[in-house]
Amino acid sequence: MRRIPSARDMQSQALEWRASGKRIAFVPTMGYLHEGHLRLVDEAKRRADIVVMSIYVNPTQFGPLEDFEKYPRDLERDAAMAEARGVDCLFIPDSADIYPPGHQTFVTVEDLSRGLCGVFRPGHFRGVATVVAALFLIVQPHVAVFGEKDYQQLKVIQRMALDLHMPVEVVGLPTVREATGLAMSSRNAYLSEAEKLEALKLGRAILLAQDLARGGEKRVAVIAEKGRDLLAEGGDLRIQYAEIVDAETLASLEVLDKPARLILAVYINKKRLIDNGPL
Repeated sequence: MRRIPSARDMQSQALEWRASGKRIAFVPTMGYLHEGHLRLVDEAKRRADIVVMSIYVNPTQFGPLEDFEKYPRDLERDAAMAEARGVDCLFIPDSADIYPPGHQTFVTVEDLSRGLCGVFRPGHFRGVATVVAALFLIVQPHVAVFGEKDYQQLKVIQRMALDLHMPVEVVGLPTVREATGLAMSSRNAYLSEAEKLEALKLGRAILLAQDLARGGEKRVAVIAEKGRDLLAEGGDLRIQYAEIVDAETLASLEVLDKPARLILAVYINKKRLIDNGPL
């Protein structure tokens, strides 16, 4: 596996691969890899000749009181996991390469960024869209593979690629879960064993909502309320939001008459977790 720290070198290599007819798949990450990331690599390998993974903790998507400095990092661990899974190239830039001196250009996806996490994390999706746009230009992928755990992020990136005519297919894969049902996340490293047990309520709330929908319940308010009731049962979990939205536009719904998504954000002892599932 080749490691490339320079944006210029990464772009030159990518253009060389493309010129030789190689198809490039890209898996962008912030590192501290888990099986969810590695499943993205598996899908990337099925779709392309060359798999590039980036590891970059992007400062512009963190708010001033968020966990940028504490975000878990272990490059050598990640590199070993990536190589063992079949990544061909690891792109590990620093911020000076991604954001050149005097940087002043940002990408904003207006409507999809406003609700859900956008309400509570102002500027977050501007940071996400900007860094992913830069990474797409550097890595020059034919296809990029993301997980659905951060569903709003996936829809923002898909919309950006469509609106800006980027020649990259943005693919989303279902959330990978631990045997307990907890959605895999790098931030799970923050949780104690007791907190992990409390976090299982997110997956249970999604299953409850899906069962209600399969049973014929169409009223969004009823399904959402039952999900919130489950989340609120005892413990230290605090709901930030629990909303059922249109699966494409993320607009609020009153009835389940189209593909929808239950999207959750909660705090457990000041540790923020997100999850979602289709309805």
